[in-house]
Amino acid sequence: MTYLIKGARILGGEARDIRMEDGVITEIGTGLAPKDAETIDADGLIALPGLVDLHTHLREPGREDAETVESGTRAAAAGGFTAVHAMANTEPVADTAGVVEQVWRLGREAGHCDVHPVGAVTRGIEGRQLAELGAMADSAAHVRVFSDDGHCVDDAVLMRRALEYVKAFDGVVAQHAQEPRLTEHAQMNEGEVSGRLGLAGWPAVAEEAIISRDCLLAAHVGSRLHVCHVSTAGSVEIIRWAKSKGWQVTAEVTPHHLFLTDELAETYDPIYKVNPPLRTKADVEALREALADGTIDCVATDHAPHPVEAKETEWSPAAMGMIGLETALSVAQAAMVDTGLLDWAGLADRMSVRPARIGRLAGQGHLPVPGAPANLTLYDPGVRRVVDPAASVSKSRNTPFAGLELPGRVHATFLRGRPTVLEGKTV
Repeated sequence: MTYLIKGARILGGEARDIRMEDGVITEIGTGLAPKDAETIDADGLIALPGLVDLHTHLREPGREDAETVESGTRAAAAGGFTAVHAMANTEPVADTAGVVEQVWRLGREAGHCDVHPVGAVTRGIEGRQLAELGAMADSAAHVRVFSDDGHCVDDAVLMRRALEYVKAFDGVVAQHAQEPRLTEHAQMNEGEVSGRLGLAGWPAVAEEAIISRDCLLAAHVGSRLHVCHVSTAGSVEIIRWAKSKGWQVTAEVTPHHLFLTDELAETYDPIYKVNPPLRTKADVEALREALADGTIDCVATDHAPHPVEAKETEWSPAAMGMIGLETALSVAQAAMVDTGLLDWAGLADRMSVRPARIGRLAGQGHLPVPGAPANLTLYDPGVRRVVDPAASVSKSRNTPFAGLELPGRVHATFLRGRPTVLEGKTV
């Protein structure tokens, strides 16, 4: 099918027409003739490269009550994503070639966006023995990102061995930076609010200590380290220092850590319970500045769906996590573009180009130019919408943005020239 997008502002620039044929952008200009193409009026819309998420929990296999590959990738497409990395903490854990291939095939069958499984670093994400890293890398899923996300690889020897192993095939270890002894029974950010509420504190140093150690290990080995969901100002400074040394360290920040603070815990509503926890206003400001100057490479959703009963309970037993695929671009606009910290080209870099590069995705993260794969998001930045959990495409409803008015709406998403979302509705 041939599509002609009329009048889109590519990366926020001047209006242009974009022709897509056979999965490729074939022509960009003004006044392009339809030539039997299906025409889409994009007046007022911004054309961005299809978004890429380095950190998505699709829950399947094993927790289909919270999410499936089908529902999760529909939510991804609704949020403007054309590729997601599916984290390994499923049931069973994605620690073998068989499980990662299962997830990869489910993604291909669903067809809403590309699904790239993340392999576990250790067997059962138990932190005791390395998983089958080479077998997963050689599988049909072609795994290049490995993470025990949800758990920290806290054993320094195991972490070193993992970094050494993945270096052979240009892989990356994505670390969930959480020193376990410093966070035993922790419930929220350690600080003034936790003291006032009487909830066990989660100190910033628990994240920063692991990041410091792992940056040194990555430098020693000469391998690639990616830091998941950075949440503190101190972590930013450590990563900035590591990058100044020329070490192969990259990092991500979630939309919720760019926007929300620990003061929301005063409601005792577990919708705001997340790992790592929401931090202070000063941390939020530092994270925004780091994303703007490139210290933090990309935005990653950490989309973490949970069934209703896991969140609608008391704070202490409630599950940690928030969904975020469908609101990520709007939150990023509010936090970064509307504040003047990034322009649309910069946001495209942080939400598509860089995450695709980190994940080694050859077919994703290309700017809209002739000859590039036709992975596109058409976005309307001018509308305002109130987030309604009931309207979510995800199976879960645990969004911290419920009832908030956010800017922007995804109008259309194209995966290799095929629409997965049109006029704001999944196809």
